[in-house]
Amino acid sequence: MGLPVRDQLRYWGIAAAVFFFFLWLLGNVILPFVLGGAVAYCLDPIADRLEKIGFSRLLATITITFVAGVIFVLGALLVVPMLVDQMIGLFDAAPQIIANFKTFLADKFPAILDSNSQLSKSLSAIGETIQAKGGALLSGVLSSAAGLINIVVLVVIVPVITFYLLMDWDHMVARLDALIPRDHAPVVRQLARDIDTTLAAFIRGQGTVCLVLGTYYGVALMLVGLQFGLVVGSIAGLISFIPYVGALVGGTLAIGLALFQFWGDWIWIGAVAAIFFAGQFLEGNILTPNLVGSSVGLHPVWLIFALSAFGTLFGFVGLLVAVPVAAAIGVIVRFAIVRYQESRLYQGEHGETGQPDN
Repeated sequence: MGLPVRDQLRYWGIAAAVFFFFLWLLGNVILPFVLGGAVAYCLDPIADRLEKIGFSRLLATITITFVAGVIFVLGALLVVPMLVDQMIGLFDAAPQIIANFKTFLADKFPAILDSNSQLSKSLSAIGETIQAKGGALLSGVLSSAAGLINIVVLVVIVPVITFYLLMDWDHMVARLDALIPRDHAPVVRQLARDIDTTLAAFIRGQGTVCLVLGTYYGVALMLVGLQFGLVVGSIAGLISFIPYVGALVGGTLAIGLALFQFWGDWIWIGAVAAIFFAGQFLEGNILTPNLVGSSVGLHPVWLIFALSAFGTLFGFVGLLVAVPVAAAIGVIVRFAIVRYQESRLYQGEHGETGQPDN
């Protein structure tokens, strides 16, 4: 005979509280393991497909690791230095951009912007702060010993963790399945399949969408000659998992920079705007329907709340686990709602019809 529901809720509640306590306690210590697990989860379908065509699990893992290593090295050598240089350049150019903006406002709205106005002083302060803090922060992170050590640890440890997790992934899943309480095994397995479907659609699918859009925006903006186009495109692609936010933020930043760089040359300003309109069309009509699908069920507000809450509670690790946890909670909540609507608590004594039983 199974445990009463009240006792089960107590034990599982204690287990969840202990899990989140250790997540908060360990903090960034578990960062390499979280990253390694996330990468292994994303690459597991590729390993499974390689196994189906005759690869052993070990050979499939080695092949995937080698290809991923080559891509990472090429990215580190070709893209990262350019991206860092543009970020530093954007921070350094902030005062001049603000000065140009002040000049534009002074020409068009002289009544609200004079040299002694509060708005003028605030804009000057913003530009100087971005230059001083932004550049110093980025340079400090890249040059400090602690930062270098952390980068080396991530570069070395994460691939090792990913390799072993990817090689043993199916075995670990089978072991976890064997630990599920037998009374609840069918329901837990169904929930796990639903969560996996949601995560696969969102993390693998949306991750691919973000990568494609970031590459498209960055390359397109650089081709039209926009300064800091790679940085703007990377930012727009990175936050594209929140619908419309990536295009809105990236488009606003890109068009703002284009206005200062191409002022009077409306063809190039229009070209920058067209890049983001085309990106939205590409995302909404081709990428998202084919790579993500319509059954993810993660509302943008729920995503923003999860990122804010987990980021505040658990730091950077919280940001990494926010989306998977939000997806899992969403699946469980939808399951609970279905069960609630099937229960007498919702239907009442006489069921859905409201008529007394004969």
